[in-house]
Amino acid sequence: MSDATDSVAKISCQGIWKVFGPHADRIMAQLDENSERVEVQERTGHVIGVKDVSFKVQQGETFVVMGLSGSGKSTLVRCMSRLVEPTSGKVVIDGEDVVQMTEKQLIDLRRNKMSMVFQHFGLLPHRRVIDNIAYGLEVQGITKTERHEKAGEVLNLVGLGGWDQHYPRELSGGMQQRVGLARALAVDPEIMLFDEPFSALDPLIRREMQDELLKLQEVMHKTMVFITHDFLEAIKMGDHIAIMKDGEIVQIGTPEEVVANPVNDYVREFSEDVPRHKVLTASKIMSNGYPTVGVNDTVETALSRMRDGDHPAAFVLGAGNAYVATLERRVAEASAKTGSVKDVAVAEESITPNTLIERLITRIARTDTPVPVVDESNALVGTVDRTAIMLALEE
Repeated sequence: MSDATDSVAKISCQGIWKVFGPHADRIMAQLDENSERVEVQERTGHVIGVKDVSFKVQQGETFVVMGLSGSGKSTLVRCMSRLVEPTSGKVVIDGEDVVQMTEKQLIDLRRNKMSMVFQHFGLLPHRRVIDNIAYGLEVQGITKTERHEKAGEVLNLVGLGGWDQHYPRELSGGMQQRVGLARALAVDPEIMLFDEPFSALDPLIRREMQDELLKLQEVMHKTMVFITHDFLEAIKMGDHIAIMKDGEIVQIGTPEEVVANPVNDYVREFSEDVPRHKVLTASKIMSNGYPTVGVNDTVETALSRMRDGDHPAAFVLGAGNAYVATLERRVAEASAKTGSVKDVAVAEESITPNTLIERLITRIARTDTPVPVVDESNALVGTVDRTAIMLALEE
């Protein structure tokens, strides 16, 4: 995660700078956080590719770095693997600074812990699919039988079972990218770096690959850093998003935070056309204004509380504020008012604070009854009603 946390990050980038030019180290000594890219280039002939970038990525999350062409995002991900040498800063993975690693340590990192998937597939045209996938295992010294067995498993995982004996030229672009993904997965890396992996694909194939990777991530729980220039792709793929401009990060947050609270016009322009119901969650719109009653309270008590605020429903709670049921006002008014609420209330399907608004639209359109929002212990933490959803969509 990118925000403050007590847990140890899988990846921690600390003050990363990359200056391009013949005297980068000397120029770097003159720079600070106020240095402007254009001014530095005009004055020195050197280009700031990445400017004082810091963020953290937790184990198992997908961290997306998003920006327009020239924003520095691809340079940043290459600095993380030292395909491009950072001019200054640290890239700490599992407590070890990649920038300080020897050549041998770096090779070991790339062979065993980290894999990269690029926009251009980079498949070996003279090798069959199975041997392209097994290439990393071959470099590790794995026997042919073992590496083909592992490659076959991964091939099935990415949906290309039966294509093992074909050559790359016989595959479509989407299939070739699946092979590239399978090659990266075959070595079972802990960390995967994606540099605009789906940008060269047709829109339909691109969406299929996004969905495929999301499904794989549900099973694999790899730590992923994903580079893209497409904001819709960023909010679909990322647990957190870092938005870059002119080499520096201008905002980091969850997709919901970035869409709901853009820090400036640059970010706001990206988020303007995003369907808010696909990003915003119940936590952003839920309220605590609806009345509650205990399981042993009477219907008359519940009705009194509903009438006080002109509410269409009350929520029945058990021990520890656990959600038990919902009592609609019309049902209560039609019942014997001296009875217990547990005799007439109905247990409705609850949601969590992380539930997307998108999932609630059809449900809330059919009724005025608010939806209960519960935490992991089933305690009621809020409610979502039709008005809250409509206001969120209008904004």
